[in-house]
Amino acid sequence: MNSPDPKAQSINEIASAWLERVNAGNWTDENQAELDAWLAESSARRAAYWRLEDAWSNASRLSALHVPMRQPALQQRILPILARTAAVIAIVGVAGIVAAKYFGTPESQTYTTGLGGRETLALSDGSRIELNTNTVLRVAANAHDRTAWLEKGEAYFEIKHDAAHPFVVFAAGQRITDLGTKFLVRQNKDRVEVALMEGSARVENGSAQSAVLKPGEVVVATADKLSITRSVAAKLANELSWRQGQLVFTETTLADAVTEFNRYNAVKLAVRDPFVAKMKINGTFPTDGAEMFARVSQHILQLRAVKHGDEIVISR
Repeated sequence: MNSPDPKAQSINEIASAWLERVNAGNWTDENQAELDAWLAESSARRAAYWRLEDAWSNASRLSALHVPMRQPALQQRILPILARTAAVIAIVGVAGIVAAKYFGTPESQTYTTGLGGRETLALSDGSRIELNTNTVLRVAANAHDRTAWLEKGEAYFEIKHDAAHPFVVFAAGQRITDLGTKFLVRQNKDRVEVALMEGSARVENGSAQSAVLKPGEVVVATADKLSITRSVAAKLANELSWRQGQLVFTETTLADAVTEFNRYNAVKLAVRDPFVAKMKINGTFPTDGAEMFARVSQHILQLRAVKHGDEIVISR
């Protein structure tokens, strides 16, 4: 099938035709590149496509963003008819309800780690996911659906690439789509940070903005903005040091170091003096080494560290 002709069809009709192709099976990397090129032309195209896909996905739960699959016979007969109708969005929603009635929702499993905990998940497709401290991750991984929802915390993904069934991660309203990838996702309320170590990944937010990351790039995504920076390999490696139970600081302010330690420990560190907060430190510490860090602050930086219950206050 050739690409839809933008001169002959409205954006909604073209978006619907693309969605039909995505869900028809036999999807390839070349097809994905063709779709990406069409979406990149304008935010109106991206908004139309995502609106249609969300309507289908939210109603039927049979696919996530850009997850092509071979449809059951009933859906194969219905979808081409729906895609050609004028009321595209409304009808796709109705079709989704019908599909949900017949096919239900994909089963998912929730994994959690406590404060200071870590866990490694080995999926049946050969992918691996490592959960950091205080993390909640829901995963639906089967023959037709490879989707994860990072509800809070941080996780490192090593994904087995499958062009026909991309792995999609949802976090705080953002979508991260695997294109053959090793990447880190960290959620902090309505902000998501994605660091790409290997391969490529597409990040999309709720304002129809998207970016395809290259190795070494880090994106901070909110509901209305994507901000991309490059990071040196050593810094990215430091960000993954928690996988070995360590925190690595290189010219890190005490304020930032304290924030990191507090993610892992019941005994909290506190720095209330602005001057002390801006002081910098270098070193490698165990993730559960909050009290060790306080002692180092005393001996190396000549600061005071006083414990009050479950809090250690570092000051001049």
